[in-house]
Amino acid sequence: MLADSGARMVVADAETVAAVRTATTTVNQGGDRAVRVVVVGAPLEADERSYDDLCSVEPRTVPPLRDPEKLAVLLYTSGTSGLPRAVMLTHRALVANLDQVATVDPPMIHSDDVVLGVLPLFHVYGLNAVLGGVLRHRAKLVLAERFDPEGTLDLIEDEACSVVPVAPPVFAYWRDVDALEERLGPVRLVLSGSAPLAAEVIDDFTSRTGIPVHQGYGLTEAAPVVTTTLRSEKPEPGSVGAPLDGIELRLVDDDGVPLSGADLADPGEIEIRGANLFSGYWPDGADGPDADGWWATGDVGVLDDAGDLHLVDRVKDLVIVSGFNVYPTEVEAVLLEVPGVRHAAVIGAEDELTGEAVVAYVVPAGPEAAAAALVTAVEEHCEQRLARFKRPTRIEVVAELPHTVTGKVQKGRLRGRERRRALGLLE
Repeated sequence: MLADSGARMVVADAETVAAVRTATTTVNQGGDRAVRVVVVGAPLEADERSYDDLCSVEPRTVPPLRDPEKLAVLLYTSGTSGLPRAVMLTHRALVANLDQVATVDPPMIHSDDVVLGVLPLFHVYGLNAVLGGVLRHRAKLVLAERFDPEGTLDLIEDEACSVVPVAPPVFAYWRDVDALEERLGPVRLVLSGSAPLAAEVIDDFTSRTGIPVHQGYGLTEAAPVVTTTLRSEKPEPGSVGAPLDGIELRLVDDDGVPLSGADLADPGEIEIRGANLFSGYWPDGADGPDADGWWATGDVGVLDDAGDLHLVDRVKDLVIVSGFNVYPTEVEAVLLEVPGVRHAAVIGAEDELTGEAVVAYVVPAGPEAAAAALVTAVEEHCEQRLARFKRPTRIEVVAELPHTVTGKVQKGRLRGRERRRALGLLE
């Protein structure tokens, strides 16, 4: 990322400075520019500066932004396939999304709210939806170094946090916490994003705590919020809500033709248009919005009668078996019905006969689960619930799945494992 972005300075704390020094040394040796290291709370090495030194200068008035199209931030996507790409977000895009979110009624954030800041600020969810939203509404932000199931609940109680934006894995960590409803006493609203959250998880959490959970759909390229259930008249199970004011959303078929009428009952790729969209990928703006301002998200969804969006899958995650489309989320939902399966992920693997085959990775619910018995149970259940072409041809029982910090399964890593297996590098 340092080499790709052209960065000239890196700010690092005591926990990260060793990795930063290694990276900057490599970049400085291989290029014609020097990347400076600024250190927070740790001893300096040669040619480094302390953050305190930088902060010792007299503050200056921030000049007005003359060109809102200037680049504000490069955010690297999680890279589900290939190397991560840097999303070029301008000041215009970031501010536009803050204004779009601010039109939601009832509002996500009030000026007297205390908002929990446990999401990483290098992720667009934490950076603009949380930090940006707090600044936009002049609310209070309580920053936490990291999420800890018990420690974060203590922080919510101590600081009287009223709005809690989180990623889906948090609900699993809190599921078995005693007196959860009491410890979340100050909270009026929980926001969930970055990955889909099952309807039954929301129902279980809300029935236990009395706190509403609102989902949203967003992308780094949209700065990030596109839809929210706060915009829904009556959110249906599995919905991620309706588009924000100022954002247009449509579904298109495999040829890029917008779906309409009865065809809207079928899944289509989600395209969006709005002032919040990015300017393409670094460095040349490739693959940004088209001439008419539309950008294809790579996500598959359906719209219900109320105009709310339901996510189906990623276009890149589609598995095509003998010409038939298999949506991994559908298969994963069936796998999670099996007693003894805690988590599941489905990907496609090359197959000589069918083009691709369905491969399932499952995490057992407890250490006592026998892998062979679990595989048998999954196979028998899939025979009852899935068409033949949707059934996994191989089931891998693993201790855990690779996740990003915001809870998304890194299917690119699972696909890499399958490629190594095909090459004979794995048994």
